[in-house]
Amino acid sequence: MSDTPAPASTTVCIAGCGPAGAMLSLMLARAGVDVVVLEQYPDFFRDFRGDTIHASTLQVLDELGLLPGFQKLPQQKTTKISMVTDQGTFTLGDFTQLPGKFQSLSMVPQWDFLDFITTEAEKYPTFRLQFRTRVVGLIEEDGVVRGVRYRTHDGEEGEIRALLTVAADGRHSTVRCAARLTAVEYGAPIDLLWYRVPKGSEDPDGSFARLFRGRFLPMIDRGDYWQGAYTMPKGTFEAMRTEGIESLRADLREAMPFLADRVDATLRSWDDTGFLEVRVNRLRRWYSAGVLCIGDAAHAMSPVAGVGINLAIQDAVAAANLLVDPLLNGRLTTDDLARVQRRRSLPARLSQLLQLRVQKQIISPTETRQRADPGVPPALRLMSRAPQLQQYFSRFMAIGVRNEHVRTPSTTLDRNRHVPGGYPSCAV
Repeated sequence: MSDTPAPASTTVCIAGCGPAGAMLSLMLARAGVDVVVLEQYPDFFRDFRGDTIHASTLQVLDELGLLPGFQKLPQQKTTKISMVTDQGTFTLGDFTQLPGKFQSLSMVPQWDFLDFITTEAEKYPTFRLQFRTRVVGLIEEDGVVRGVRYRTHDGEEGEIRALLTVAADGRHSTVRCAARLTAVEYGAPIDLLWYRVPKGSEDPDGSFARLFRGRFLPMIDRGDYWQGAYTMPKGTFEAMRTEGIESLRADLREAMPFLADRVDATLRSWDDTGFLEVRVNRLRRWYSAGVLCIGDAAHAMSPVAGVGINLAIQDAVAAANLLVDPLLNGRLTTDDLARVQRRRSLPARLSQLLQLRVQKQIISPTETRQRADPGVPPALRLMSRAPQLQQYFSRFMAIGVRNEHVRTPSTTLDRNRHVPGGYPSCAV
């Protein structure tokens, strides 16, 4: 994590140090590939970001030899996710029967996770992270992207030439836009507000979702506080702001009376919330000559099931597995980049398809009948009565489709740490 000027050239330049960018940079540096990561913010501490670490990511950390260190981070393990309604509690996900080594999810603040991954990456001499450095454009020559143009926090501008530029800068990706790669929008009926409320001694344990009078309210147990999500029909936030913060507080008190003694003191203004415009989209083509998009830059996910982070990390693992050899040999082609999309397109498509169906069958009916009690959505009742459906949804959440294993070579550092050099490819 350097405050010195960025180098003039590298093998791979990654825009954005979220989960996808951090994991890809670690795996490339581990294999001996020179990599520079540009992060526009001064640190990783930004509230209300997704931080559900699923079994697929735990598996990757285990294969990298990082699981012992990860387990020292502050976290809460979750084995079940339930939806609480006025008609009873319904289990959405039960992870105790998952195949493999991990039968739980871990709730870890994303800033801790990113700091952990980049601290590990710093152990390799081929890794460099530049904070407060924003990508503002691409270097293009003869139709090929040859690197990026950037601007630092103090206004200094520069260029980094690279064999490969990776867009890991999120759903509003600057790199994707500059590369003229367009996304197809699939629609989302909701937006949401994130908020935090301290936990009380009499509060329920574990994460859950509350379905109450047309409001879908996920609650994530962070140990000493709740991270809640308040969903609303898309495009209605401005009208809600006009009503004032009391409208949110009143809904939360009514839906979850155990929060009543803390809501007013905690949510004093809209500044105590974080707004998320929910989008579900996917690029037709994730790459062009010299540039590749992964994670939200390639496929923006709904927050349904919290799979976005883990899908992004799976993209990063697949990209490293497929690109390390051509990067080390200096012979990267667009065919190599196309292989990444072919590998990861099916998981993105299927994940978004299931998210859209959940939005339609469970979320949309409740959100369009805000003040009436719509009862329990039929899809939720069906899932609660069909163990195989529940098992499928649990596996989708925790493992996903076409699970990736680490197959990149290890350096001397890793061999000294007794970390295996790679694992066979395996679709789970």
